[in-house]
Amino acid sequence: MKLGYGLITCQRYPGDPRTAADLYREALELARLCESVGLDSIWTSEHHFWDDDYMPSLLVMSAAIAAVTTKIEIGTGVLLAPLYDPIRLAEDAATVDLISGGRFILGLGIGWRAEEFERLGIPMQGLGRRMTETVKVLRGAWGPSTFTFDGQVHRYPPTNVTPKPARPIPIWVGGFVDDAVRRAGRIGDGYLGSSVALDDLGRRVLLTKEGLKRAGRAGRDFTIAVHEPVLVTGEGAAGVDDLLPYFHNSRWKYDDMRTEFGRATDGPLPEPPPMDETRRLALQSSVIAGDPAQVAARILEFRDAAGEDIHFVARSYYAGVPFDQAKRMVELLGEVKSLL
Repeated sequence: MKLGYGLITCQRYPGDPRTAADLYREALELARLCESVGLDSIWTSEHHFWDDDYMPSLLVMSAAIAAVTTKIEIGTGVLLAPLYDPIRLAEDAATVDLISGGRFILGLGIGWRAEEFERLGIPMQGLGRRMTETVKVLRGAWGPSTFTFDGQVHRYPPTNVTPKPARPIPIWVGGFVDDAVRRAGRIGDGYLGSSVALDDLGRRVLLTKEGLKRAGRAGRDFTIAVHEPVLVTGEGAAGVDDLLPYFHNSRWKYDDMRTEFGRATDGPLPEPPPMDETRRLALQSSVIAGDPAQVAARILEFRDAAGEDIHFVARSYYAGVPFDQAKRMVELLGEVKSLL
């Protein structure tokens, strides 16, 4: 099975003196380290207009990662498909794939935060339709010659999109609800699940197979992937406790920005509520944590639950983690990889 690292977001952390430029430079160094320790992939994640600078430009960052690596796969986990013109997305993704020499995986999701759609002028109605049409346009655009598309949302006269990618770019589709998981089977080359409960993974695999069957697809090359929070340390429980505040901030930040629109960024970042014992225990129960052997054993449980090999992405990048600790976690994930 494959093991990846992510999700790189380059977010700022309350009180962290590092600049945005520092965080992007460090992210590229982490990408090089991921490759050197033998990880299979590295992943980014997208949002817009967050006060902590959550990464908005995944294709730009993917190209930068491609330029400083040679072997590791580079994926978006996920790019918010409805926010993009499909033809422009096809052009940019093909360019990234060419720079990487055919190492790019385009993970797509529909998004959920209202401000992103409002500011970028995209309605939030019919997002599933937008996703489906985007994937169809991408495949047509990456075909050998001119294509035409006449959909409910997008329409293009005969168009020859260039350049063509180095090879057909794998499209992995994310989603939580059952219809979205089936959609991954109908239109994608893989399903990318987020924080999937271990006892629910097998059911989601079956849902993708329902989608594959509905689309008349064999699914032999269809990939099941998940990204799960992982804190791997060499110091046992004490090391996990040191990292838990950063995981706490990451979880809280999604709730904080769900309805916060247009917050000023010229002052200190708001801080999450104190991590009391109840919250600490809840966080510990929702993260895969421990030394490399313990983490590897937990990851293998996901493979067993899926009933097949999977691409497991360790979500081990968290805003605020000191760079030396972030590098150490990547090195330890290399040890995890050797145990899978």
